[in-house]
Amino acid sequence: MRYWLFKSEPSTWSWDDQVAKGDAGEEWDGVRNYQARNFMREMSLGDRGFFYHSQSEKAVVGTVE
Repeated sequence: MRYWLFKSEPSTWSWDDQVAKGDAGEEWDGVRNYQARNFMREMSLGDRGFFYHSQSEKAVVGTVE
């Protein structure tokens, strides 16, 4: 199992948006950094991550799997 950090602007995709999708989830699009995109492709079921708001809060606001 590996651990990841997902950084998002609350105005683009907030923790509340993530929770609202539930178990169905949604594809994370808009990743412009090629290295970040490639890391996301390496993810496996069961990996866990921190969901981080990077503007006003600058805090981990949830965990994802």
